Amino acid sequence: MVTTLLTPVGDAPWSTEEFESRLRAVPEERYHDRHAFNIRMHSGALSQAELRCWIANRFHYQRHLPVKDALITAKLPTPALRRMWLRRIQDHDGLEEGEGGIERWLRLGEAAGLDRETLLRGDTVLPGVRLAVDGYVNFCRLRPPLEAVAASLTELSAPDLIRTRVAAFERHYPWIDPDGLAYFRSRVPQSRRDGAEALRLVLSWAYTRKDQERAVAALRFACDVLWSLLDAVAHEHCPEGS
Repeated sequence: MVTTLLTPVGDAPWSTEEFESRLRAVPEERYHDRHAFNIRMHSGALSQAELRCWIANRFHYQRHLPVKDALITAKLPTPALRRMWLRRIQDHDGLEEGEGGIERWLRLGEAAGLDRETLLRGDTVLPGVRLAVDGYVNFCRLRPPLEAVAASLTELSAPDLIRTRVAAFERHYPWIDPDGLAYFRSRVPQSRRDGAEALRLVLSWAYTRKDQERAVAALRFACDVLWSLLDAVAHEHCPEGS
């Protein structure tokens, strides 16, 4: 007599459509555009000191993006996938000195009146921001490719936020040199491309219900990292010029 083992209905994989819907629901509910600090930023309510504090602390996150992407690249099994992910490192580090997203963020800081060397030293980075960023980098270091890539799906919501941010900066913060907004303008098409690529990988790699649930949890974690960064900045007194 042959016994057939049936997978419980509750453990069956979600359909591709339902899985994608659950992934997209995470940033819709938890993305940091809903954080009170971001809402204040986009409504023009931040002081110069608060905005400079955010720029300096967000730079700590930005400069670690190519680090976490290098860790992900090392996990990918084929040259084609590694070439695809390597482009993200190049987007942030540039192909030459003076290029790339990190350089453009430094210019944003300078446009807002911050000193480049101070930004590079990280003297004003808050402990809570360091903890959040270290957590994200270590997540990508330690977790399997599916979860590390799924964590990058915050990019799905980034283009809309960035467009809102550019309009808000132009309207409410004219004391920032407009040339300093180049980082945001370049990231809209990059984020759209990166989010679509990562989503295709996650949808194709998650075969089981447990895989799908781990991918959703990884995206929640990444949203929590961004939320924690803003929590740290929002609760810190940032003196003028810091």
